[in-house]
This record gives sequence, structure tokens and C-alpha cells, in this order.
Amino acid sequence: MTPRETFHIEILGSEDEGEDRIRQRLSIRASGAESATERALLMFARARAPQRSGGPAEAVRVIDGAGTEVFHRTRFDESA
Repeated sequence: MTPRETFHIEILGSEDEGEDRIRQRLSIRASGAESATERALLMFARARAPQRSGGPAEAVRVIDGAGTEVFHRTRFDESA
């Protein structure tokens, strides 16, 4: 059995929103940071679609169980 770690994915709004910039937060169990990053990118793509209220998401980040940011991408970064 593959060991699984806890990761937290956060979808962020614009910096103008101040401290309450986190629009969505999801905690997942994944086999590694790569799996969590793939899931985060899927969530980010959906969050950037036109919304009924508010603007599109500005960034996504993945935080490991220890609280260390292991991935961050903004809408201005090139897609890989």
C-alpha cells in the first residue's frame, strides 16, 4: 500500500480582497505532491470559468500537512 499524505488546495481570489482571499479550500489525501498538484490544476481551471458572482480565481496553491507551500500558480503564469 502506498503511503498517503494530506494536502490542502486553496483557490485564491484577487489581492484586492485582502485577508479573505481564499475562495475555496479542499483537503485531500494523495500519494505525493505531484498528484495533489494535478488535482489543484483541475480545480483551478474550473474556478477560472465565468462565475455568477465575483470574478475568476487568480491563483491556486498546494500546502502540505506541515503547512509548507509546495506549489503555487497564478493566472498569469504559463501553463505547463
